[in-house]
Amino acid sequence: MASISPEISRQGHGTVINGTGNNTVYTMGECMKDLSQNDCNLCFASGKTDILSCLPFQRLTRGAGSSTTAATSGSGCVDCLEDAVTRVDSCPPKVEGRALNAGCYLRFSTTKFYNNSIIDSPTGNGGGTRRRAAIIASTCAAFSFLLFVAMVSFFVRNKILKRRRVKKKLGALLSIVTKSKINLSYETLERATGYFHSSNKLGQGGSGSVYKGVLPTGQTVAVKRLFFNTTQWADHFFNEVNLIKDMDHINLVKLLGCSITGPESLLVYEYVPNQSLHDYLFVRKDVPPLEWEQRLRIINGTAEGLAYLHDNSNLKIIHRDIKLSNVLLEEDFTPKIADFGLARMFPQDKTHISTGLAGTLGYMAPEYIVRGKLTEKADVFSFGIVVIEVVTGTRNNAFSQNSQSILQRVWDLYGSGNVTEAVDPSIKGKFPEEGAAWLLGIGLLCVQANAEMRPSMSTVVMMLNGDRDIYQPTQPPFLNSASAEFISRFRRPDSYTQSSGNNEITESIVEPR
Repeated sequence: MASISPEISRQGHGTVINGTGNNTVYTMGECMKDLSQNDCNLCFASGKTDILSCLPFQRLTRGAGSSTTAATSGSGCVDCLEDAVTRVDSCPPKVEGRALNAGCYLRFSTTKFYNNSIIDSPTGNGGGTRRRAAIIASTCAAFSFLLFVAMVSFFVRNKILKRRRVKKKLGALLSIVTKSKINLSYETLERATGYFHSSNKLGQGGSGSVYKGVLPTGQTVAVKRLFFNTTQWADHFFNEVNLIKDMDHINLVKLLGCSITGPESLLVYEYVPNQSLHDYLFVRKDVPPLEWEQRLRIINGTAEGLAYLHDNSNLKIIHRDIKLSNVLLEEDFTPKIADFGLARMFPQDKTHISTGLAGTLGYMAPEYIVRGKLTEKADVFSFGIVVIEVVTGTRNNAFSQNSQSILQRVWDLYGSGNVTEAVDPSIKGKFPEEGAAWLLGIGLLCVQANAEMRPSMSTVVMMLNGDRDIYQPTQPPFLNSASAEFISRFRRPDSYTQSSGNNEITESIVEPR
């Protein structure tokens, strides 16, 4: 013990070997790194005292003796020897001893128990390092466990709250539906569509598939079968039933009924035979090009339907997804706005509402994409895109790679006084040039980058009817080089759907007919 003391005093740790052969004893002493040298010396001295108390005379061998006389009986001699053995066994283990104090450790053994590469290192902080590693490991494990529990709790809580919201909405809907005349049995609608036979399928949108059906009364209808695997199906159903069930306008698709009691939710609309404006312009090959008068009628009717939603209905409603595929055509080409699944009621006392991103890329207003700021001017922007697409017969590809935006082309031609060159070539020579320039000018007014400069839909209707002069439009958004990086972040394939939480970006093609 004395031989290890200088090493402890000098560097806070040390090892020493005493004896040879079978009588070799290995000793190690070590202090934690955070102890001062003075405290280390005191700690080591205390530990050494504990061990020496069990090693009288610091001998490597131990023994005990008792004196007897010839007069001692045999049993007395045995008792004397047993007492000696007890004295020997009262000392610490025969081959090893340890002393542990606060901040230091001392050990001896007849077997080499330490690794020289660790103990003899100049830092002498093996014990401290191990302790620190253990503390760090246990702390990380505890933190990871708590983080896992918190994440699980968060997701479970959100799921429970979502279920409660859905149940609350469906409970309110069930009350509305059962008290109204629009409640239809699931079995009736199932039979009406031939059990949703593929031959009756009209198309598929972002929220469900649409089938043609014939009710027992002989009325032809369109039945939308909502997808249950979308997170917004309850909101979609609630919007369709609660917002438009009482609306009656020639340019809005009428909701005839619904079913909420079967294995899936169904919505029933009036049947619109010519399908969507998108299909008529870009998909169907068995129809002639739309004439100028038909295009004008479609634009006028769509504007009147939107003006009704914004200003003339009991509720101010923002559609949020005006596009060619959500404008359906009657046999006489009367347009009907469809798909109110993303619609939002707009409080009369608010200038705007903030909401999750929803709609179709290429039709969404810039202030809505960037800041989530929703006003009726977002619908005005979408309408302006529709006007330009209908007049030019070209889809807006502002978010497609390696192609010029139709907005860019129309804007450039408008500035040079040659805007009629943008009109659909399929009706070349069959439209009034002044009327085409006037209509494209209205479209450019609706897609101005500054939302406040866009006209309201009521003003647009007056312009279309010739009751209001149009003014010089300013540059549409997404046309300058500074927006190139912004546009690249929103590039998507032509058919795309993204859902997250309450956010939904879709490029749906066919909706209820």
